[in-house]
Amino acid sequence: MKDSTLQWGSPFYTKLAMAAAGNRAPDLGVMHLGRVTGFSPGRLLDPWDTGLLAEYGVREADFNPELWKRAVIDGRLYALPLDIHVQLCFYRRDVLKKAGLLDADGRMVSPTSADEWFAMLKEAKQATGKGLQTIGLWHNDQNFQWWFFVAFYTQLGGTWFDDARTEVTFDTDKATRVLEFLRRHITDGYADPGFGGGAGAEQFVNGSPFVWEGNWSVPVFDTAKVDYGATPLPPVLGRRATHAESHAFVLPHQSGRGGAANEGAHRLAAHIVRHVRQRAGGGHIPAHTPTLSSAAYRELEPQSEYVSAMDHQATEPKVWFAGSTGILAQRVGPIVVSSTTGSAKPDVAARRMRSTLTELLAAKNPMDGRTAAEGGAAA
Repeated sequence: MKDSTLQWGSPFYTKLAMAAAGNRAPDLGVMHLGRVTGFSPGRLLDPWDTGLLAEYGVREADFNPELWKRAVIDGRLYALPLDIHVQLCFYRRDVLKKAGLLDADGRMVSPTSADEWFAMLKEAKQATGKGLQTIGLWHNDQNFQWWFFVAFYTQLGGTWFDDARTEVTFDTDKATRVLEFLRRHITDGYADPGFGGGAGAEQFVNGSPFVWEGNWSVPVFDTAKVDYGATPLPPVLGRRATHAESHAFVLPHQSGRGGAANEGAHRLAAHIVRHVRQRAGGGHIPAHTPTLSSAAYRELEPQSEYVSAMDHQATEPKVWFAGSTGILAQRVGPIVVSSTTGSAKPDVAARRMRSTLTELLAAKNPMDGRTAAEGGAAA
């Protein structure tokens, strides 16, 4: 057996698609849930046998309803959620204690408006050591900026497309509010325009009070022995919502899928989903709700502090060009960056975002499987 490591994003998905189209697919695969819609379910992916999964102890009732719904295409389950990974507001307890921003339980006071949030940043800045920024935002990164936008746009109740996916319903006024909010972190002096990417986490380890990061940073901060907490992104523009994506097991298409190998794939996936608590040590939130309610999971810190994110997921629209590292992030993410960093005005960027969404909605999914089928490669 040869172990191959593929780059996150397009290299992995391209190889998986080629294997499925060429009838050389593995028995079991893993995908980001947001990419499933564009992966031609029924052509490049086979549906799960929910009866067989139930025999191995995994049922729909064991999952958050919205998470399960995202995995269903045309009435059939095409992905089995393993976890969700979310964007979080990490905070230093030592700095926030000095600034008077901790509650009686030693957790960050939760702001309920943008003004309250910026007031907190002002207090935190005054308690921050010299040479450190107040918050790290990954402001130069198209993926993170896009994820932050999705979260706060969802807080405002913003929509993307109509139910039929034939019209763009993107609200440029709401988008402008989000873009102005993100930009203000730099213009008010809380995020240093000279920093981007990993510098935010590095500054956090060195004493910066806040950083917005993915939950995968939990092991990094644990190893650094930082006294910290982590909450979902602050609900400052409306309802609670923080960006979430999910790793999920999938069945890459096989023309002869069935028999012992297929049963083994179902059994293995079900076993891992049911015994996923160890993965929670890396920061990911298990999709299996009985695991979330267990005493062992509730004892984990800071995981138990942000587990509520499971019930407040802000996800990308369910369209073929969405999903982690997908075309939507590649096309719209840089527009968000341009606004946050100041090279484009927020209202102009919002209109560009809507135009891009219109273009993408009119485009054809290159992974629909028809090209491979017409060439005789797909069954």
